[in-house]
Amino acid sequence: MTQPPYEFEPDDGWIPPEEPPDDGYADYEGGAVAWADPFVSEPPAGFAAQPSGHARAPQHASGLDALRTVYGFESFRGDQAEVVEHVASGGDAVVLMPTGGGKSVCYQVPALVREGTGLVVSPLIALMHDQVEALRANGVAAAYLNSSQDPSERAEVERAYVPGELDLIYVAPERLSSPQTRGLLARGALSVIAIDEAHCVSQWGHDFRPDYLTLGDLGEAFPGVPRVALTATATRETHREITERLHLGSARHFVASFDRPNIQYRIEAKTEARRQLLQFIRSQPDRSAGIVYALSRKSVEQTASFLAGQGIDAIPYHAGLPAETRTAHQARFLREDGVVVVATIAFGMGIDKPDVRFVAHIDLPKSVEGYYQETGRAGRDGEPSVAWMAYGLGDVVQQRRLIQQGDGDRARQQRQQQHLDAMLALCETVECRRQNLLAYFGQSSDPCGNCDTCLEAPKTWDGLVAAQKLMSTIVRLQRERGQSFGAGHLIDILRGKETERMRRFRHDELSTYGIGDDLSDQDWRSVIRQLLARGLLAPQGEYNTLAVTPESAGVLRGETPVPLRHDVIGRKSRPASARKTTAAETLAPEDRDLFEKLREWRAGQAREQGVPAYIVFGDATLRALAEHRPASLDALDAISGIGQKKRDAYGEQVLEVIRTV
Repeated sequence: MTQPPYEFEPDDGWIPPEEPPDDGYADYEGGAVAWADPFVSEPPAGFAAQPSGHARAPQHASGLDALRTVYGFESFRGDQAEVVEHVASGGDAVVLMPTGGGKSVCYQVPALVREGTGLVVSPLIALMHDQVEALRANGVAAAYLNSSQDPSERAEVERAYVPGELDLIYVAPERLSSPQTRGLLARGALSVIAIDEAHCVSQWGHDFRPDYLTLGDLGEAFPGVPRVALTATATRETHREITERLHLGSARHFVASFDRPNIQYRIEAKTEARRQLLQFIRSQPDRSAGIVYALSRKSVEQTASFLAGQGIDAIPYHAGLPAETRTAHQARFLREDGVVVVATIAFGMGIDKPDVRFVAHIDLPKSVEGYYQETGRAGRDGEPSVAWMAYGLGDVVQQRRLIQQGDGDRARQQRQQQHLDAMLALCETVECRRQNLLAYFGQSSDPCGNCDTCLEAPKTWDGLVAAQKLMSTIVRLQRERGQSFGAGHLIDILRGKETERMRRFRHDELSTYGIGDDLSDQDWRSVIRQLLARGLLAPQGEYNTLAVTPESAGVLRGETPVPLRHDVIGRKSRPASARKTTAAETLAPEDRDLFEKLREWRAGQAREQGVPAYIVFGDATLRALAEHRPASLDALDAISGIGQKKRDAYGEQVLEVIRTV
């Protein structure tokens, strides 16, 4: 069972790891006990796939036929066609494809064209629910097995699976570890085995799930069934771990670009995080859905309350809330327009909402992988979206302290420090952020022209003298008086402030007292943050005092250059020429009214059925309807996103809305 990362509340100290109990708490499947050592690939006797039921006949003649009939799309995107053809013909695959790139098509379509039922290993209950609802809306016979069901519901799914009545069945890795579930699957016939969110197998990753380690034997347990492992985030090391731990050495690898060109990346210096966040949200189009990530539960509660008090429809989400509250808040976020959820990182992996227009961070993520995964929840529909972050000195100090005080051994701490260093490099770069982000995953690109550093190139200045003044102060305090202090008092010394603490310690007698009054408090905090990010300073001890590092020697001798960036606080929203437009804004003025009428109709359908609005139709489909105004059922076939089932279910109603505008 997974243990989400520690949370730290500045005022209250440590909170133990949030460990989901056996009832599926926080959307994790629980209660199953692994039957084997996770590093031993040999399955128990009797677990070879020997179907006693009936294999489901292929539902479509080809992958393209399934794509057009079920999903309403005329052609595959990117690597989808190659992956589908390879898996449908019986080959194993490892697929690295960004969020919104259409990974689900890579296993759902092969399941529809091969004999048998597709097995999907999915990490979260909410994710299973959303995908099964979407499949059923498209006329696919899909089901899941998890702890949210009562025994009679699970029995009904089992009865449908064995005789081959299902196209796809979703199961959590914890449940798949049990002999009972393995035995059930052996009684039917599998067409494809898909391991979604495969990065969870990486013990060095940000979403490690121990039960993923038991999935490596599936090839032996179900011989002849093609396996496909998929993820939206993987460094070369994680890619290697996926391949080795899932025993996919002979698989074909498909690595798409991790670039999400529709996402605009913005990072700014943190001063008043909540005020900056409010300014950012107000700069976004009206009724924009968004996710705000904060490090602690207290910060989540306070930020949600602050935003709500400013007229933003904001709701909190963290594992300390009652289960019914989390469920209600998640349902509102999925099914209503314009809701902003403020959450810890426990929220998001299972969220399949395509029209999230922004993801904001008011605390520094622990790794680039985590940041990429979280920001990737914006703009899954391909429409323009924003990833915004406010990042400050306190973030750097706190993250380094969490690593130093963590329970891991030295190797683990070094790996965590490497993750943090890469995250800090992304924050402090003066070059294109997208280039930096893609380089972390081993890919390259030209400057994107759509991140904050491209749109407004950061100004830099020579920080050597400032760094020497600060380091000299730290060294003198340590060597002459055996003292160490945090950033606030060091800045007071440099700026020559007269305080009670200054008089008590007689620090106004230091030779460096007042030599830094040419910089403001905020300027000095920026200097310290950037020196910490570069490893030229380090926090130490319980009270986060600052110390020089071995790398500081070159700075003190004047041999190491120290270029620093000027912080731009609270950037205003971009001019219209620099910000990509939303779905509605791309329409001609005469079509926007119809688009909004279609949105209203969709919202009514979603409420009536109790499903998220995108399950009915996505914004891109509504936009196409508003632009082309089809006048007959046959004409609906030309609209992307309308398959046969949805045309039959909604066609007449859609045509009626179009006729009334």
